Amino acid sequence: MEKSLYSEQYQQLCALLRDFRREAKLTQVEVAHRLDVPQSFVSKYESGERRLDVIELRHVAEAIGTTLENVVSRLI
Repeated sequence: MEKSLYSEQYQQLCALLRDFRREAKLTQVEVAHRLDVPQSFVSKYESGERRLDVIELRHVAEAIGTTLENVVSRLI
């Protein structure tokens, strides 16, 4: 199992989160406000520069108007 932050599967997750955000017509700033974090946090996880743990991923999913389950199901 590849553990790299830059693995193809992790990059797919980053792209998926970005797509969900765009489909919701939200900016990175708006998502950051919902999460009570700096905009750079959103930019870094979308670009793959920062890894999200499962709890953070659940919060991000909710902030962009979806669920953790929906995000995971789209990865499969």
